[in-house]
Amino acid sequence: MNWISNVVRPKIRNFLNRREVPENLWVKCPETGQMVFHKDLEANQYVIPGSGYHMRMSPVDRLKTTFDDGAYDEVALPEVVIDPLKFRDERKYIDRLKDARTKTGAQDAVKVATGLLEALPVTVAVQDFGFMGGSLGMAAGEAVVTGLQTAAAKKTPFIMFAASGGARMQEGILSLMQMPRTTVAIQELREVKQPYIVVLTNPTTGGVTASYAMLGDVQISEPGALIGFAGPRVIEQTIREKLPDGFQRAEYLYEHGMLDMVVHRHQMRETLARICRIMVKAPGVPPKGRLPRPAAA
Repeated sequence: MNWISNVVRPKIRNFLNRREVPENLWVKCPETGQMVFHKDLEANQYVIPGSGYHMRMSPVDRLKTTFDDGAYDEVALPEVVIDPLKFRDERKYIDRLKDARTKTGAQDAVKVATGLLEALPVTVAVQDFGFMGGSLGMAAGEAVVTGLQTAAAKKTPFIMFAASGGARMQEGILSLMQMPRTTVAIQELREVKQPYIVVLTNPTTGGVTASYAMLGDVQISEPGALIGFAGPRVIEQTIREKLPDGFQRAEYLYEHGMLDMVVHRHQMRETLARICRIMVKAPGVPPKGRLPRPAAA
């Protein structure tokens, strides 16, 4: 037996011919466990075909599916002080920021853009849960304020896609100050008589829910989105009672009057366009100015 021919060469050949399989080639549905090829999931706007579960979307994908032909102009955002409190827990806050920026390719959790939505000029902001849980800090607050002020200056509707775990604890009181700042900016938009439309995605909680995420002229949610201030587990531990089934989910909030509609992601673009046209009295308004019926969740 020739050891080099029979053992060494086949191992070298197998090593050279081996292909690396990407980790995200298949995506598992959190509800049903269904495995979906990532290209099919992307083509379906990140909605699981079988269960209809809405996976998270990156800001870039969200903007592309919202604007006409996926074309938009990104709004330049002001720079803010990095790590103003020199915060450190298990790691330095500045190191966490660097990791989040490397992972997402973004400077912070909110991206703002302008463009056309069915030929109607709009301003859109998207919150990225992948960037430190979409937490609201100075940079994110400044981005939301800039987006609202841009919409007011251009006299366009402002659409906010919210997704967050709340205020960013590493910035302390400075992060909580963004709540009143964004509220004031929303009022400035209303003074020029432009609509503010909020789309709540999974999850939207904490200080974001307590501020700009629940101040829209029209409140929309994607199916199954978790929406609330404190989490269900915290509430149960506090009141020591079992919460109703589906508590803090989009459908529950819609039934109890906290949302105007629950809209499937596939109908989101046309729904937003119709609402904007109605509110700015643009051509193409439905008969008698009726709002579109919410899609079945």
